[in-house]
Amino acid sequence: MESLSTNTEVRVAVAQCVRTLSASRDGTDIVSALQTLHSFLDEGAGAAAGSAQGAEFRRAHYTRTLQFLISSINSDWPRLLTAAQRTQLWDGLFLRGPPEQALLVLMEGVGSLRPSTSLDHVVSVTETFLQSGRLADLMWSYCQGAGPSDSPQLRETLLGRLVALPDLTANKLHLNNKPLFLPQQYYPLLAAEMLTALERTCQALRDGKDCSLTFVAQTLGKVCIQGHSGLVLAVMAPRLSVCTCSDMVWQRVCWKLLENVPERWLESVLTGLVQVVSGPDALGRIMGNLVLKNKKAQFVVTHKLLLLQYKYETRVLRVLMGYLAADRERRLLIIQVLRSLCQAWANPSAVKHTPLEQQLYVSKALLLCVGLLNDSELQELRPELLQCLLGGMQSHLDSNVVRIRHMGMVVGECLSSRMDINGIKLKFEYQQDEETQELLSLMTPLTEDQPEPASVNEINSPEESKDVTPSSRDTSSQNNSTPQPSKPDPDSDLDSDDELAPYDMSGDQKMSKASPPRYLRDCLEAFISSDDAVRVELSLRAAEGLVRKNVFTTKEISVQLTKVLLHMEDKYSIAGFLALRQATMVALTVTDCVPVTQYLTTEFYSLNYSLRQRMDILDVLALSAQELSQPITDKGDPSKGSALTSDLTPYPGNNPVHWRQVVERRIQSKTKRLRKGATQPPAKVTPNRYAPVAGHFFFPLLKNYDRPQATFDLLGSDYLVLGRLIHTLGLLMHLAVNAPVATQMGRALLDFVWVVRYHTDQMVRRGVLFAVCAVFLSMPSHSLLVELSDQLLEARVWLADVAESDADADCRSLAVQSLVLLDKSLRKQLDPQALDLKS
Repeated sequence: MESLSTNTEVRVAVAQCVRTLSASRDGTDIVSALQTLHSFLDEGAGAAAGSAQGAEFRRAHYTRTLQFLISSINSDWPRLLTAAQRTQLWDGLFLRGPPEQALLVLMEGVGSLRPSTSLDHVVSVTETFLQSGRLADLMWSYCQGAGPSDSPQLRETLLGRLVALPDLTANKLHLNNKPLFLPQQYYPLLAAEMLTALERTCQALRDGKDCSLTFVAQTLGKVCIQGHSGLVLAVMAPRLSVCTCSDMVWQRVCWKLLENVPERWLESVLTGLVQVVSGPDALGRIMGNLVLKNKKAQFVVTHKLLLLQYKYETRVLRVLMGYLAADRERRLLIIQVLRSLCQAWANPSAVKHTPLEQQLYVSKALLLCVGLLNDSELQELRPELLQCLLGGMQSHLDSNVVRIRHMGMVVGECLSSRMDINGIKLKFEYQQDEETQELLSLMTPLTEDQPEPASVNEINSPEESKDVTPSSRDTSSQNNSTPQPSKPDPDSDLDSDDELAPYDMSGDQKMSKASPPRYLRDCLEAFISSDDAVRVELSLRAAEGLVRKNVFTTKEISVQLTKVLLHMEDKYSIAGFLALRQATMVALTVTDCVPVTQYLTTEFYSLNYSLRQRMDILDVLALSAQELSQPITDKGDPSKGSALTSDLTPYPGNNPVHWRQVVERRIQSKTKRLRKGATQPPAKVTPNRYAPVAGHFFFPLLKNYDRPQATFDLLGSDYLVLGRLIHTLGLLMHLAVNAPVATQMGRALLDFVWVVRYHTDQMVRRGVLFAVCAVFLSMPSHSLLVELSDQLLEARVWLADVAESDADADCRSLAVQSLVLLDKSLRKQLDPQALDLKS
């Protein structure tokens, strides 16, 4: 009966206040009604009746009162209040009651009001609500169980308004949005309020009170799932890392917080957390053994972040592996992770079909994992590691991508050195770069929360150089400069020549006993029969120049000399041997094009040639076609020299030009024009030497590609040469852009690459897409539409599929370029026809 009377009294009092505010025009009555409403929110009521009335008002009438204030904000009675009264009485009702109800009503008011001064006032109250720590009060009320017994729908609505506040205000306020409502300010503020609630929870636990972290965990999960984990966790993670160093209560609170995150949001929280923590120890203090208690967390940490996603930095991998290896119970998971990584790294299908970035990511994780194992664990995993070493290295070394091969070499070296199989350690020769050095460094685990070593660029950054004091700079300059000659010792010998400057011999050249050959046939004889290393080297260095100078002699022995060079080996370790041999073969091909090209294209499919020789043939053909397609330049043109000195004004007595011309030239040079004609003569027209012989380069390479030989299977295991062949054919097609035979070349090339467009090797697919681009670029638009009309539709579908789903980024990029070129060519051809039909 007492509670019933209390409810009745509060309901009557609130109704009376609402009627007064609605009907009265007296400022004193309005102030009195607002003060009566404030009295229900007073925390210091001494009587039991007063506290009971306040609780009833908060439970049943507070939200309706705030909604009434929002709905009547455009009425006359709020204008009867002074600015101070309005701030204290009207605004104070939103800032003193239950924060969850006030937030919902304020967000409802922001969404319902039209742009006006009333909306500006509600926005200002919302801003004050956020700045006065009401969000922390909201979360703390749920932590201590004092929050309302809400339904799941109300809880979801409150979480939605709390997390999406920047989006809701931006959609309503547009350009008038407040800086506090922007994500860059709001979400760090929300993170700070969550930390305040957690700190109050820790204090309550020390005082022996029970608390619940469900609402805070739900808020954290919903913020992270909406993509704001970086802003929130960048504030929370450092604070949590510091608080958990020596406080077990904080550790328990952090563990319970992550355990209460709903499973559907847990992944986003964990992925954000591992990116911002300072190290594996900090992650262990914050997460605890969550991976052992929660299957979703275990899947994310041990599988998804390592094998399914590869966008994270190496530091994230260090944190994950260090976290798994730091605890005795979690070390069972790192053994499980190593088995999964070994299977993924040694899978031949993964090497062919997964992106290169993902393979590098898995290699880093594998090396980090192996580096953290002890000897007993390595002995237990020895069979898996040995199988990974043998099968994985074979798959990586068979690839024709240089980075993949280097990756396999580095991982093979690290695994063999860690396993120490019979004291044998693998050692490969490869060029050291940043990628290989980073892989090698992963075998040395960092200490606790130690940052990764800075790169050379960071060490030698300009900022650090600016910090050097003048005294140190002067000292270093003195140390690095040339030392000043000291005063001579009076007791020294006056005839000593120690102070004489040495003679500069840097430009001297070594005298050779043999002289370079002067005739091309002497070079050929030296290549065939000479055993003198000096003579062979001099002949090889002089051969290209002799080929280009003696055209008639070259045509007599071009094929024979090409044959000798193609089979020539570097028996004497000549510096730049491959480049010299290739340059001479290119010169032979350019000088005597048809016979040499026929020989090279025929030998490409012959027996008993190594893959290296076949690739040398393709390189020579490509370089020769490029040189032939370039315009002929006259090096002896005197006009070039005169052009360089045309701006100089010599002494008037020696200048035959009339003075009027001199003045006119100066006026022209000083005058600025918005538009003028060509100031330089048009380029001189020169014949294209490649166009008449393009067919000799192109068609013989397509003749026998589907006939496997005893030592050469182009469509089988020799896909390294296949990729180079397709790329060379695409280059030959591109260089024949204006040749009459371009249409036939394009049709034949598309028929060839269409067979291998779904090849498993990414380099072959890149070559196919490059060849397709070359066809679309080189074939005339009308020929493309007439000759290839049946294939264009299917090619378009195939290119769209590659652009969307191919594992290789370069293949996707080339497919997009091919689609653009195809659309451009078709539009160029179809638009004039459409215009003719309209006319």
